[in-house]
Amino acid sequence: MAETDYFKSALASFTHEAASGGAIRHLADLGYTVDQIVEKLTFPTPRERVRREVWERLVDTGTVLLEEPGSGKRQEKADFVLEYDRYGRATFRRETARKESDAPVIWRERRFEDRDGPLSSYLAARCAENDGDKSWCSCEFGFWSRQEPERLRAAMESCDRRQREYVLGLVWEEDICYHRLDQRMREIVSRLYEGGHYRGALYFLKTRERVVVERKEY
Repeated sequence: MAETDYFKSALASFTHEAASGGAIRHLADLGYTVDQIVEKLTFPTPRERVRREVWERLVDTGTVLLEEPGSGKRQEKADFVLEYDRYGRATFRRETARKESDAPVIWRERRFEDRDGPLSSYLAARCAENDGDKSWCSCEFGFWSRQEPERLRAAMESCDRRQREYVLGLVWEEDICYHRLDQRMREIVSRLYEGGHYRGALYFLKTRERVVVERKEY
């Protein structure tokens, strides 16, 4: 019975990987939301599975960090390896390699203040200075969704439909996560801040700055 279950599980994983796995990762890399990916897939795939795979892809590519940027803690990187058995049958194996990240960063800390101008302009300038892919923001969406759903609902009202779709489509960890400050996340953080909902930290690795952002008061 156990062998039958294992075979069924392996077959299901292989079928999914061949039909949808690569497409999901490719579309996630292009910035598609979970709902957009579900619509694009030609092979029926449960939305929850798409959510999990998109999240794993974001973590694998470093778009989302589960540890504070610059902490020097070990990071994991996963990839799928195509293998053939002696009968020529193809299988996919998920291979996870642990790698050492850079040495811990000693941050220069400061606070974001009104005199810095609009947060949206500040983020654009700081990210340009830090080569775009070396900037992150802290996110508490997972904690909000499990512990303070009303707070998450209120925060999402500050965002447009596509922004809400992106945030709510991901399976955020309950602990604080760190999302790369790409253009979409810069816009989301700016919207949340202007609505009085964002409080967290911004990390700019190249200039070694950690900027604390307090919730905007009105």
